[in-house]
Amino acid sequence: MADRPGPLVKPLSRRTFIKAVGGAGAGFVLFAYLPGGGTRALAKVPGGTLDPEAVLKYQTPMLIPPVMPRADIIVSPGGKPTDYYEISVRQFQQQILPTGLPATTVWGYGAVRAQSGKGLLLHSAPSLTIEAMRGRPVRVKWINELVGADGSYLPHLLPVDPTLHWTNPPGGTNGRDMRPDLTETPGPYTGPVPLVTHVHGAVGVGDESDGYAEAWYLPAANNIPAGYATVGTWYNFFAGKAAAAYGATWGPGFATFQYPNRDRASTKWYHDHALGMTRLNVYAGPAGFYIIRGGPDGDRTVLDSRSGTVAVLPSPAPKEGDKFPSNKTYYEIPIVIQDRSFNADGSLFYPDSRTFFDGIVRDYIPDGPFSPIWNPEFFGNTMMVNGNTWPFHTVEQRRYRIRFLNGCQSRFVILDFNQIPGVEVWAIGNEGGFLAAPVNLTATNGNRLLMALAERADLIVDFTNVPVGNYVLANVGPDEPFGGGTPGVDFEPSDPVTTGQVMQFRVVPGVGPDPTTPPQFLQLPTIAPLPAEMRTRPLALIEQAGTGHDAADEEVEGPVEALLGVITADGFASERLWMDPVTENPSVGDTEVWAIHNITGDAHPMHIHELAFEVVNREGLVLDEDGEVVQPVQLAGAVTPPESWETGVKDTVVALPGQVTRVRAQFNNPGQFVCHCHIVEHEDNEMMRPYRIGPVQSGQPDM
Repeated sequence: MADRPGPLVKPLSRRTFIKAVGGAGAGFVLFAYLPGGGTRALAKVPGGTLDPEAVLKYQTPMLIPPVMPRADIIVSPGGKPTDYYEISVRQFQQQILPTGLPATTVWGYGAVRAQSGKGLLLHSAPSLTIEAMRGRPVRVKWINELVGADGSYLPHLLPVDPTLHWTNPPGGTNGRDMRPDLTETPGPYTGPVPLVTHVHGAVGVGDESDGYAEAWYLPAANNIPAGYATVGTWYNFFAGKAAAAYGATWGPGFATFQYPNRDRASTKWYHDHALGMTRLNVYAGPAGFYIIRGGPDGDRTVLDSRSGTVAVLPSPAPKEGDKFPSNKTYYEIPIVIQDRSFNADGSLFYPDSRTFFDGIVRDYIPDGPFSPIWNPEFFGNTMMVNGNTWPFHTVEQRRYRIRFLNGCQSRFVILDFNQIPGVEVWAIGNEGGFLAAPVNLTATNGNRLLMALAERADLIVDFTNVPVGNYVLANVGPDEPFGGGTPGVDFEPSDPVTTGQVMQFRVVPGVGPDPTTPPQFLQLPTIAPLPAEMRTRPLALIEQAGTGHDAADEEVEGPVEALLGVITADGFASERLWMDPVTENPSVGDTEVWAIHNITGDAHPMHIHELAFEVVNREGLVLDEDGEVVQPVQLAGAVTPPESWETGVKDTVVALPGQVTRVRAQFNNPGQFVCHCHIVEHEDNEMMRPYRIGPVQSGQPDM
């Protein structure tokens, strides 16, 4: 195991911080990170120079993302028709804030070529939705076009911390994908930006097409500095695999991935995944929905239990070739919720110093353990929905199907429909497609739904009995790391004036009868259980803390990094770094339970690439008198089943503090993949690990 950064570093689980917050004279905030302990934010959520209370709400109609146009239909090896896309990331300006406030410079994906004359060549943030059919491959040429009009590279919009274990292009071929060995504390990196796209939730995808964090590539700019690495450690190896598997070519500034789409009809999404930079690249804008339809678990297999005939789900959804702006009324809508902060000039705000988080001003790497720019978590003070701050959407008094995605940085949201009188909300699906049965969240869960980072929820929202009027969808999740519990009891809900509001629904009379099947009569497709596990792997979620000093030279304790690890045979949590050898190596076809022991003070949304899993259960761990997890770890015996909306198939699970969370998965596709926390600030600083299915591949890079 790699050495830790010196004697100042120690394990951290429960923690309390005085946070020095940014902004003009915002002061200090006391946050207690204790599961079951009351917490209160004593000041506004910090951010940039634009006060979120000065941003007018519900001025902008919500954008419903259009569908990404195909560039062509090609034939894959074996004669299978394949939808082919050419999609790039570009920099542009977008009106995210209400009209009258400045536009914001962002990045976003968009098609660069369309087969049809109706194809929409639009770069946006969030980006257009890729619509896929179950069993029909999708091939995408992902292009890094972060270059200016003169062909020179564009630097990052946000401060890049080069002290992390990151892509590190300046390190050259021998120093890329490493934490650099520094002799003095550097400023932010301002060179060309690496990208690599991950389709989150893609099942059965080859490792060459999964968006592996070390398979990044720089844009094909004309001024890449001499000696810079232009591709990641795994890029060339995966390029060879892609050529052999489906005849794809890779080249300067692009890679071509293929997705088999053999998994269930479901809601996925795509975003950047470059090593040590995911938090910044995604915050800048590039992300979009990827929806698989059809097959044995698709909409046509949902029955109306009253008649046994095919049920009628709310539709239509956007389709390729629809006009933009659309002349259709959509009753199936994808909605991504994100938190951002802004400056008065409209630019995105993201901290450029560790001081923002907890006031630590020294000692920074290399003299101390703290990265000078990385922040352990970040909470935006402005809510953004489908690319606009606090939009409104007009709905009729009828049922809608809404596919929600939590696309925030560190924020767990708890959607609260209680300010919408008469609404009824049913969960019918999550990340892996339809649930085993519909869940009435209004009747059983107080009209609320917890959504961790990257989780998706497929909901039927019934406005039939809602009086005509304007109503707010609220968020009662915390403005701080989530540790479980009940809003208002175990933690203070989000600021009701800002982050406690998500969007507005404007309810109007229906234009005609609602033909859809009431959700209580939906008979969802059967979910085949996975085989019994062959083994259980005990994993660990760990944080490391260090002691630094604030501007007044007072000692301050703060996180250094978050890590994954294992529970050793003698019961102790032992951390592993990204660069350490693979410890999770199932054989092809094996079914395993991964028992994720969370000894930290926060909940972590854990995502496993390449596959979908079942949530088995959760069990408490024995705590000491200070609320710390006892080591060697001991089970407390209080076992709880999955939440009703976690039944079925998932790719992201909430691992609560002081508990072991168990998931069962079958590992069918050989290759090199990753598992990580989807709090992207954690993912970018060691809370990600490679895992391998099957044997080491001939010619693969050392790992």
